[in-house]
Amino acid sequence: MRAENRELESSRVTRMLRDDIVLGRRLPGSRLVERDIAAELNVSRLPVREAIRALVSEGIVVARPRSWATVREYTLRDVQDFAEVREAIETQMFILAAERHDDAGIEQLLRLVEREESAARAGDLDESRLLSGAFHEYVAVLAGNEMLNELAGIFATRLKWVFGQHGDVEAMAAEHRRLHDALRSRDVDVVKRLVARHLEQGAAAAVKKLGAGAVWTR
Repeated sequence: MRAENRELESSRVTRMLRDDIVLGRRLPGSRLVERDIAAELNVSRLPVREAIRALVSEGIVVARPRSWATVREYTLRDVQDFAEVREAIETQMFILAAERHDDAGIEQLLRLVEREESAARAGDLDESRLLSGAFHEYVAVLAGNEMLNELAGIFATRLKWVFGQHGDVEAMAAEHRRLHDALRSRDVDVVKRLVARHLEQGAAAAVKKLGAGAVWTR
């Protein structure tokens, strides 16, 4: 296989495994066996190995010496740490997006919201959740700060994985509609208030996933 073709295959396998993990189709602690995944996706083991290596670097897979790689398991402390990082990065990201977006950018954000709403109404949980993540990623673009965008990119997969498996996708789409409207009007005070509530709800939902014994503290 030529190097560029292998790279494309590796990127495709990485995306498929990433989506499986972020959307909860591969659960925390589950094994990622190269041989089995290669057979499942009808590829050789090399792109699977490269995909697993990439997901280890993104923080959602754990490589175990002389054993299988596994989907990362996370704790309440992990959720709290991630939430603190998310609050710092995304609050500033939304503020800058409110101040700096242009007409074309805010229209593109609206199209993402409309697609998320359509997927939510249709009951397509996976598509709605992926578009929810895309909404946040595009707000980072609208912020117009390359360093902030780079920082957000470092944590993007982990944050989507921990906070992205919300149950009420229609309510999440409605939240994004309200955030879009506040961004469009450049109302920074409203944006701050909505983002604070949005992130708090996301953290509470992530804790709920961990089980009834988990307690969220601020």
